[in-house]
Amino acid sequence: MTATRIDGKGIAARMGAATAAEAEELASAGWPPKLVSISVGDVAAAELYVRNQSRRAEATGIAFEARNYPETISLEQLTGVLAGLNADPSVNGVIIQRPLPTHLPVRTLQRTVHPLKDVEGMHPASIGNIVYNDLALGPCTAVAAVEMLKTLPLTIEGLDVTVIGHSEIVGKPIAFLMMGLGATVTVCHHMTRQVAVNSRRADAVFVAVGKPGLVTGDMLKPGAALIDIGINRIETPEGARTVGDADFESCAEVAGWITPVPGGVGPVTVATLMQNAVLATRMQMERYSGEYATNGARPG
Repeated sequence: MTATRIDGKGIAARMGAATAAEAEELASAGWPPKLVSISVGDVAAAELYVRNQSRRAEATGIAFEARNYPETISLEQLTGVLAGLNADPSVNGVIIQRPLPTHLPVRTLQRTVHPLKDVEGMHPASIGNIVYNDLALGPCTAVAAVEMLKTLPLTIEGLDVTVIGHSEIVGKPIAFLMMGLGATVTVCHHMTRQVAVNSRRADAVFVAVGKPGLVTGDMLKPGAALIDIGINRIETPEGARTVGDADFESCAEVAGWITPVPGGVGPVTVATLMQNAVLATRMQMERYSGEYATNGARPG
């Protein structure tokens, strides 16, 4: 295998150090960052994410409160909870954990979170701003994937990029982020007739579709960068393991750089969430300090 592994854990550690310094600065100014996580019903599916977010927040100096509500909570009740968090000056960011019960549409809840507290970058305003190349609180996974590519010794301007997957929170934002940086972008999806034709001519490939082994080495240009965003659990004779959307072994023989799964985009996504938390806090401080501050401190 010749590809260089892109060290997501190392990138996340560097981001975390910078975020911790900013969190300390905000706390000294009377605005200690705080996140609130919302989950509903059986939390087993989201438990790992909540635990990872809580640990990373603690290490970064960000307060983290995990709330779990019964599966019977109504949409009206939960939107009321979110409205309360929007109005609470001690809360700087809200995370809505998935999955949710079917009677709670996630897009409705994401629209309810105030854009200044949308640390996941899921509010339509947050995603829409990317079209205008105005990145503030961007979708964490998309931002993390692009940041990983930016660490490589590649000139982004004019880079040929193929994005496989066009979801609203990963594929499409990646495409707009890369276009904003000057790349030439092709987006492939389930109706694309010849995905491999597009991926073979790309200098960098992003894949986020949720299909293990979808991208193979013969679909890549030699020396290309492969950012694998997929997270899939598969059963093997040795037991269950986590893999991405790319066949790592064959792709590593062709690519110049490749992200491992796990240990690639995942840690950087959590680091981006924490980075968004301090950015959201700073934005709120700048906007509301005149209303909330008394001698440099806010209530709560």
